[in-house]
Amino acid sequence: MKNRKIIISRDKKIALVAHDNKKRDLLEWAKFNRDLLAHHKLFATGTTGEKLEHELDLEINKLQSGPLGGDQQIGAKIVSNEIDFLIFFWDPLEPLPHDPDVKALLRMAVVWNIPIACNRASADFMISSALMDREYNRLVPDYDEYLTRKVG
Repeated sequence: MKNRKIIISRDKKIALVAHDNKKRDLLEWAKFNRDLLAHHKLFATGTTGEKLEHELDLEINKLQSGPLGGDQQIGAKIVSNEIDFLIFFWDPLEPLPHDPDVKALLRMAVVWNIPIACNRASADFMISSALMDREYNRLVPDYDEYLTRKVG
């Protein structure tokens, strides 16, 4: 399959998501990295967005709560190139009723080749990358052949 380039600008569009047991971790991480995050456009689901906006005193584009469709909203924004990367502190030890939505969100991030950080360490490495403060050419599979294939 051929690839096409999508330019991620210097000012990133970052989705911040956290399960209930990981909200404190994400809030602490975001407070520590507030100055860096302030230079980017931030999105978050439900309660996470409310808490981040209050704690950081930054504008957060708030979506629905994850179980009410917020995970799917972020997935749709990934598909439409409105999210450049995902910071998703999820809890692998807690069974979740909306687990299919979580898997769908992670799948969209992989399908559209956006960076994903799932814990503090990966988030630290991702935002401290030299690529964080410059444009980046993200390669995405060109799905035109798939979309125009004959079915049936």
